[in-house]
Formats: sequence, structure tokens, C-alpha cells
Amino acid sequence: MSEPRWRDRWVAFRNRWLSDPRFQRWAADFPLTQAIVRRRTRGLFDLVSGFVYSQTLAACIRLRLLEHLSPGPLSTVDLAEKTGLSLDAAERLLGVCAALELVERAGAARWALGVQGAALTGNAGLAQMIAHHEHLYADLADTVGLLRREAARGELAAYWPYATAAEPRDEAGDDVQDYSALMAATQPTVAADLLDAYPINRHRRVMDVGGGLGAFLSAAAARAPKLELVLFDLPAVTEEARKNLDRAGLLARTRIVDGDFLNDPLPPGADLITLIRILHDHDDAGVSRLLRAARVALPDDGVLVVAEPMSGSPKADRVGDVYFAFYLLAMGRGRARTPVEISELLKGAGFRRVRQLPTRTPFLLRAILAQP
Repeated sequence: MSEPRWRDRWVAFRNRWLSDPRFQRWAADFPLTQAIVRRRTRGLFDLVSGFVYSQTLAACIRLRLLEHLSPGPLSTVDLAEKTGLSLDAAERLLGVCAALELVERAGAARWALGVQGAALTGNAGLAQMIAHHEHLYADLADTVGLLRREAARGELAAYWPYATAAEPRDEAGDDVQDYSALMAATQPTVAADLLDAYPINRHRRVMDVGGGLGAFLSAAAARAPKLELVLFDLPAVTEEARKNLDRAGLLARTRIVDGDFLNDPLPPGADLITLIRILHDHDDAGVSRLLRAARVALPDDGVLVVAEPMSGSPKADRVGDVYFAFYLLAMGRGRARTPVEISELLKGAGFRRVRQLPTRTPFLLRAILAQP
């Protein structure tokens, strides 16, 4: 019991000093603490400016600024014309973008893609993710109101209708079209990361639960040409998935099963089941039902892979603790869990061997492998 009290005293002592203006001035002038003070001051003002950064990025996507610069440098006048902005507004936006490394100067009144802008243009799924954030920003306009309300009624909840639907299986094709397309667009990077972390070609048949339009199965099929494919999702989603897989030449190789994975049994026969960006959309009761259904569907030598953003990461990888905490609140259901929490849910569902898989970008995707 003494350790927590000592910690409380230390934190109180530290915070008294850090909040004292006299100490702040002394630390800013003292050579041994100057660098620390400047770094923390920059971090504090980055928090203050963060909304402006995200809105600048959203403006770039809406105006197709980075897309216009992708072929090569352009003048301020050309960019003003292409984006429909006045010359003054274009100069202001370009100056902000240069500070954020989205663009960079390429001579007098000429601009090129910056290092961040070039990376963004190489990830079409990320650009679509940013574009759909207008719904999240609308909900975050009143963050306190979002925290206090008992049920999701905002724009993001409407974008993901299954999150609040009483009967998700009754959703129509038009209701799921936008979010299914977004998930498909953002899936290739996620799939590549997971497939590099786990050798899928050791399996005979994979079932992707909540598989959407088949983006992950398409990537898995390219890695393992002999792998049999099963896609399980809502009827409105699988209707479009059939078309996608047919265009990819994979329909004959794929079994498509309609169902609601929170309430329906999963078909047996796969020795690998994947749950990619699924669990964090649902509450613990729903997750437990889904994991038990996966355990029933798997053979005793089968494998379940859970892959999604998770919380509890180091401070440098805080996306799961910050971004997804509010995103899922606005969406209306679910939360980002720590690997330990997911492991406990897996063990409660009957999986005895659980371990983490190292991934390339753990701040965006972490993976857990579970076996009976």
C-alpha cells in the first residue's frame, strides 16, 4: 500500500513545480534543462494546434492539392486556379502545408510534394480515410456533448449503420456501400502487414469473418495460390463482394456465406479464421460470442488471428489510446482493447495458446494468434 502513496506524493510534488511560472522560466534558461523544456513546449503547442493540422490535411484532400502536384511542381498561380482558391488563399494554404511537410518550395512561387505529401499520395486508402473524417469532425465539434450522450446519434454513427442497427442483417446494399468501399480501400496496407507477419500458405482454407468486399482474401490468394477462401459477412455486403471477387478471378475459388457474425454460427471447415479490424467495433459481450463461435468452427489444430489497432501501446504509438477512443465513441459502439484484454477474452472463449505477432506498424495494427 505504501508504493501508491509515495507515487502520489511524487506526482503532486512534480506537478507543483511544473505549474510554477518561476520554475518554468528558470528551466527554460538553465542550459541542462533548456532542450527538455523546448521539446515539451513544442509538444504542448502541437496539442493546441492539432485540430488545425487535421483540418489542413482535410482541405488538401478536398481540394485535391496533393493530387495536382503528383505529376510535378506547379506555380502558386496554377494551384490557385486548379483548387478554385484566390491567390492569397492558395499562398496561405501552401505555406501551412510546407510547415507540415505536405508540400515544399521548388523555386520562386513554385511548389512540389513534400515528404509527407508524397507518402500520402502513395496510399489511396489513407486519403479516403481522411476524406470521410468530415463525419468525425462534425461529431467532435461538441466533444463534451459526445461524451455525455448515452446513444450515438451523430454523423459517424450514420456512416457506419451496422454499429447501431437492431438487425444488421437487414441493412440494404445502399446502407453499407460507403463504409464497405472505405474498408476495401484501406485494407491492402493492413493485409500486407499481416501477411508479412504470418505465413498464411501453411493453411489449407482461410475464412475471413466480416470480410467485406474481399480485399484481404484477394491479398491472401496472391500469397498462397492453393489456399481455399471463405468470406463471411452480412448479405448486403456479400452481394457486392461476389462482384469484386468475380472481377479478380477468385469467385470460383471462394465460398461466400451470408450471416451476422454476432448472432449466427460460423461455418466449419477452415483451419484458419481471421478477424481483421472487427473486435474493436463491438462490446465485450458481442466479442465473446464471436470468439466462442470461432472456437466452435475451428478444428483442434486450427488457428485464429485477430488483427486490429490496440490500446496500451507506448506513448510514441498512441493512436489506439487517442484516435480510436473517440472514433469508436462517435461511431456508437466498441473500444480499442489492450493485447492483454483481448487475450483474456480469447482464453474465456476456449483458446488456450495465445501469443502476439510482431507487425510492421504496431501503432496501426497489432496481431494476436490463438490456438485451441
